[in-house]
Amino acid sequence: PSIFISYTGEALDFKTPLLKSLDRVDKAATAVVQLLDPEVKRVSATLGWEQEYFLIDEKFFNNRPDLVMCGRTLFGLPAARGQKLEDHYFGSIPERIIDFMADFETECYKLGIPVKTRHNEVAPSQFECAPHFEIVNVAVDHNQLLMDVLDRVARRCGLRALLHEKPFEAINGSGKHNNWSLATDTGRNLLSPGKDPQSNLLFLTFFINVLQAVHTHADLLLASITHAGNEHRLGANEAPPAIISVFTGQEIQDILDAFAKVGTDREGSKPGSSELRLGIPAIPTLERDNTDRNRTSPFPFTGNKFEFRACGSSANTSEPMIVLNTIVADQLVQFKEAVDARIAQGESVSNAMASVLQAIYREARPVVFNGDNYTQEWVEEARRRGLIGISNAAEAQDAYLSEKSVSVFGRNRIFTKNELHARAEIKLEQYVKKLDIESRMYEELSHTHILAAALQYQNRLAENFRGLTEMGLTEAAEEVRSIAQEISAEVSNLRRLTKELVVAREAALKLPDAHQQARSFATQVKPFFTEIRKHADQLESLVDDDAWRLPKYREMLFIR
Repeated sequence: PSIFISYTGEALDFKTPLLKSLDRVDKAATAVVQLLDPEVKRVSATLGWEQEYFLIDEKFFNNRPDLVMCGRTLFGLPAARGQKLEDHYFGSIPERIIDFMADFETECYKLGIPVKTRHNEVAPSQFECAPHFEIVNVAVDHNQLLMDVLDRVARRCGLRALLHEKPFEAINGSGKHNNWSLATDTGRNLLSPGKDPQSNLLFLTFFINVLQAVHTHADLLLASITHAGNEHRLGANEAPPAIISVFTGQEIQDILDAFAKVGTDREGSKPGSSELRLGIPAIPTLERDNTDRNRTSPFPFTGNKFEFRACGSSANTSEPMIVLNTIVADQLVQFKEAVDARIAQGESVSNAMASVLQAIYREARPVVFNGDNYTQEWVEEARRRGLIGISNAAEAQDAYLSEKSVSVFGRNRIFTKNELHARAEIKLEQYVKKLDIESRMYEELSHTHILAAALQYQNRLAENFRGLTEMGLTEAAEEVRSIAQEISAEVSNLRRLTKELVVAREAALKLPDAHQQARSFATQVKPFFTEIRKHADQLESLVDDDAWRLPKYREMLFIR
């Protein structure tokens, strides 16, 4: 493992700021824990990531220029079956894929990557793996290595692994869930509620401070996971929306509300655990899992950890971890200072901590939402609560340059102002370049594949029309004419939109800086992608299968 810095000392990588953030959260968390447990000397941030990916046959990949150049399909009529039956999720793993997984996992073990699980994901040809939990620094390294191993082993097996967040339209994309927690050197998980969470002051301390950190710096968390690929996935009924909120589960929320005396008439009550009685004599009564798992939430609490679900499958997990560690460390420092001030005035440690926590929770409570994050009602409610929702990656990167962000990174010695400006500039540059490449592929494929296939098929229809007319089959000839006219209309629309796309792209590239270019690509260029695809996909539904030049979704996703 290496770090990369400039001659003048600026961090040029993710590793350097990640190590700084880990040191900062260790010191801040240890100081807080020692208020109640002086035996603790160190606190480590832990991470268990989940990696989703697609696998398709290499021959299909090589015959899709958009996959080769962009990592995703720019065109493609959704397969009739798609993921409607969801049988892939619950079905057995195909034999060819099992063979790949065994090879892939062996290579991971050789590198010390402790992969533990393998399973199908919801979309056809989509899969997932996950390792044992590790300290964040090692977990991040292992995920970076794993993505490389995934690609190399897939090629060896005649497959291609797709890590783009949305390689196929109309089915789920891929994410990378970051399960994050804090653990002491004495073996205690600081986010474990225990059997009596309402009296577990350490749990309440860290839980509430994380809530406040997320509430205060939601814009930074969002900026850490937004990029060109993830834009296609966020909020698409498969991934959390671009509004950061925290799912606590109803039991934890009731405990917190009672603790802080907020909107509850159950003050001091102890929520009991419910039971599941199945009515089967051979199966004992089961205790219901009170944590639940709200898959619509971007930041749910899942029993003894927080799961940052919004990260994209191709991303380096360092960036969201740097942000999360930094904002939590910063919040813990502020909490400790407030508690110390009360203790200096004669309050007991526990009373001082409780009083400060109650005030913090009341302020942070708007970020708590246990409902369906996909509904329009939540978008409106989030707006009333003042929560941030950002529609594109270009706009999201402004969070890194705000006075608040420069301050939090600066006082925690993670990034200087110059480093933040450089990173924001680079992310915007990457955004522009990726959309520029996609726009050029839309132009190229429209002309060389889509229009070529449509015109070739039109010629066949014209010959058929003449033959039917000569035979006197007027009604049949008119049906053929109707199909040809429909194709002609789609061809005209496709050609017009492609020309307009080129004009918009060239105008965006002439703008003087990356910020203006990124916004222009997001608002002026990208909308053409959807419109062009609509007409191209309509042509796919009209043109003879033999004439269509691109492998189709039903082939790539269901031929394994």
